[in-house]
Formats: sequence, structure tokens, C-alpha cells
Amino acid sequence: MGKKSKAPGIEVPSIPAQQTDPVTSDGPSEEELNSLQTRSSSLQHKLDLLAELAIANNREEFVNQFVPLDLTPAEAAGYLADLTTEAEADGQWNTLTAEIAAITAGSKVNKIEGDQVSNAVFYFQHPLFEGCDREVAFRCIDGEWRAEG
Repeated sequence: MGKKSKAPGIEVPSIPAQQTDPVTSDGPSEEELNSLQTRSSSLQHKLDLLAELAIANNREEFVNQFVPLDLTPAEAAGYLADLTTEAEADGQWNTLTAEIAAITAGSKVNKIEGDQVSNAVFYFQHPLFEGCDREVAFRCIDGEWRAEG
């Protein structure tokens, strides 16, 4: 039966006590401890976009979103050719997209230099090549993040 109300003749239904199991945590995973993502939401958005384009194997749009803004159309077309039609295109594409995936997730990123407002340089262990330290630089010009150099 329910509890008696202070008002005569009214019973308040009782609510069963909820069972709560204590949440146990063994702390952050090794992967979480070894990851470092940018604190810039606009840069993270760009990295997420690049990762999505890589997963979709959309090399042309990836290049359009990735290359520095000061590249000439011929230079951008040459870079796209390197990733699509040249003899080592698939290897270069796989290496590049693995790097983008790593810095997007913060995987094996050791540090990020720069103010992350106008520039950021990611230092990380290459995800495919053991013992290969890499750095990838981005610059933001008029709100648009692009690879540098």
C-alpha cells in the first residue's frame, strides 16, 4: 500500500526505490591517454571533413579542401594526379589519408604547436610506419583551414 497523506482519505502511491549499481571505471583507455586533438572547433571541423572525404575515396574534393589556397590550378591538378593516376597514387593516398585520420582522432599526436587560431602544427607517430615521426601544418586564412607547404 501507499503512504498516508496528511490530507485525510488520500493515499499517495509509494515509488519503489531504484536500484543503482555503482559505476566502475578503470580510468581512461590507453588510446584516450595517447590522443591529443585540436582545441579549435573550426580546425576540427575541417579535419572531420577531410576524414569523411578520405573514407568516401573522394580524392578530387579532398584535394580541393586540403591544398594551400595559394596553389595555382595547375599545381593543384598536379597534386590530384599524384594521388589518382601516377604509379604510386594508391600508396600516396593511403599514407596521406592515414595521417589525416590519425590527427583527426588525435591518435599518436605528441603535441600541437601554434595558436590553433591561425596556425597549427601536429607532431605525431605515423600510423602505418613504425618509428616514423611526422608533422603536418595547417594555416587558417580568412576562416579557411588548409595544409601548409
